Amino acid sequence: MQQKENKVDKKNISDPWFKLKQFTSARIGLGRSGVGIPTKNYLDFQMAHAKAKDAVLTEINFQNIRKWLKNNKLQFIELESSCQNRESYLTRPDFGRMLSKISNERLKSKTKIHKNNKISISLVVVDGLSSIAIENNILPLFENLLPELRKKYLIPPVNLVKNGRVAIGDEISYLQKTDICIVFIGERPGLSSPDSLGIYLTYKPKIGTTDERRNCISNIRIGGLSYPLAVKKILYLLEESLRKKISGVNLKDNIKLTLN
Repeated sequence: MQQKENKVDKKNISDPWFKLKQFTSARIGLGRSGVGIPTKNYLDFQMAHAKAKDAVLTEINFQNIRKWLKNNKLQFIELESSCQNRESYLTRPDFGRMLSKISNERLKSKTKIHKNNKISISLVVVDGLSSIAIENNILPLFENLLPELRKKYLIPPVNLVKNGRVAIGDEISYLQKTDICIVFIGERPGLSSPDSLGIYLTYKPKIGTTDERRNCISNIRIGGLSYPLAVKKILYLLEESLRKKISGVNLKDNIKLTLN
């Protein structure tokens, strides 16, 4: 066994790409076999491509999220965009930015007028381009984030949205009459990260809000930005947005994140 470990170490030391490979999951220094890449690397690429396709095409399952919200005494409402299915979602991005008529009416009927002066926040969980990003990451993130939000802010029913884009949060927040909208969405899968979660924060959004008015936190996942550090960024941007009454390009993310 010792001899085998020594051989591996020598091979790694002789590989000029070895040190760089420790800092990235990108496919660098693969080598070659004839005019192509080695078989193992080719098969790894094919598997990563298949996982990325699955992330895009698989429909979201909110079962575990519903159960967690109920156990934590949080109300929720399930909504859909104007897309009828994943094919429509991929070919008509504009439909993914709008609630269906049924969902629009359902949300209106569930919205209550706030009788206190607490800041209110719409939380919008959207499958986006990676359903597994939501299924893998939203609950660990919520476990860190929601206790902090519930200390200070009013949280209307959490919105669970199928076949949605980022901008669908604008309509939801406008109908819920909230001060801030935070959208949690599955990001476009890469060939090394099919389950990356993104977050978009917008101050007082309305239908037609453009993307420069949003602040984005991306790559939240195991192997990416950790949940505790993501929560620190969210709380920082939230407090700064409310203090300055802005969001987007004019709201600078100056927080210095450390592991401590």
